[in-house]
Amino acid sequence: RIKSGLTEAGVDFVELGGVKPNPKVGLVREGVALCRQENVDFILAVGGGSVIDSAKAIGIGVFHPGDVWDYYTQTIKVTETLPVGVVLTIPAAGSESSTGSVITNEENEYKRSAGNKIMRPVFAFLNPELTYSLPPYQTACGIVDMFAHVLERYFTNEKGVSLTDRLCEATLKTIVEQGLAVMENPKDYNARAEIMWAGAIAHNGSLGLGRTEDWASHMIEHEISGIYDIAHGAGLAIVFPAWMQYVHQHDLGRFVQYAKSVWDIPTEGRDEEAVARAAIEATKRFFKRLGMPISFEDANLPSDKIEEMAGKTVENGPVGGFVKLEKGDVIRILKIASDLK
Repeated sequence: RIKSGLTEAGVDFVELGGVKPNPKVGLVREGVALCRQENVDFILAVGGGSVIDSAKAIGIGVFHPGDVWDYYTQTIKVTETLPVGVVLTIPAAGSESSTGSVITNEENEYKRSAGNKIMRPVFAFLNPELTYSLPPYQTACGIVDMFAHVLERYFTNEKGVSLTDRLCEATLKTIVEQGLAVMENPKDYNARAEIMWAGAIAHNGSLGLGRTEDWASHMIEHEISGIYDIAHGAGLAIVFPAWMQYVHQHDLGRFVQYAKSVWDIPTEGRDEEAVARAAIEATKRFFKRLGMPISFEDANLPSDKIEEMAGKTVENGPVGGFVKLEKGDVIRILKIASDLK
């Protein structure tokens, strides 16, 4: 449909397919070469986060005489890009409205990000009907991904951020309610529309205004999917409950608020520790209802590379804005994730 529309409009184009989950820098390099060869001046990403992140990477890579991976090792900064537009087919990563891109280097199993406000797509078409045919697993991975994007912003040490607290909580509740509705009826237009919009809002920056964000769970997950090539959403379903279990005592009040405002867990007269743990259990149940793994065992992954993954996570220093995590902390979180039930 898109190709025929472009042809009818008299727009010249070349096509690059072959994007895979955890998008690979090898294909990005192909795209950069193709853009230079064909004098491409605009990139249209048709797909989900992996397609969009690849398009963004190609867009910045065109202007660098060296290797595009230099942006992802932070060797150089992003200063210029080809404009990118989006036709979204998988609500998940929020890349259709974000300023970043995550790419995997298949040669050394590193998964890294690059970002700049100029990388935000110039437009994104969000048509819920395009998501009707998504397999349940991909739908579920997307729901967990957007849920995690909000959690990374929700768990903050900042005070006086009640407005964005409420916005985060409303988005999380919507993802839970409409996510389960979509899993039950894949052609529920309204549920698909709510999920699609939630995915964009979850990662366009508005929910993080005035907040110090965390992002430790994402950085830990990047090492899991970088090595084992597991879907990002599935990896987050494994990491986040383990992270919560490890850090919740840092701010029990924040976890109690999460329990009450997102999961409607009664808090009156109850021990804060018990309420916090109930919220963590509710999160795990939600992921399980989506059919997602919450442990290495659930995902049929070995847990023999925990030391390597932890080392890569903190390679550039401690991670996390809510709780600073050193290598030993990451190891303990991964060990919790290896046998979480």
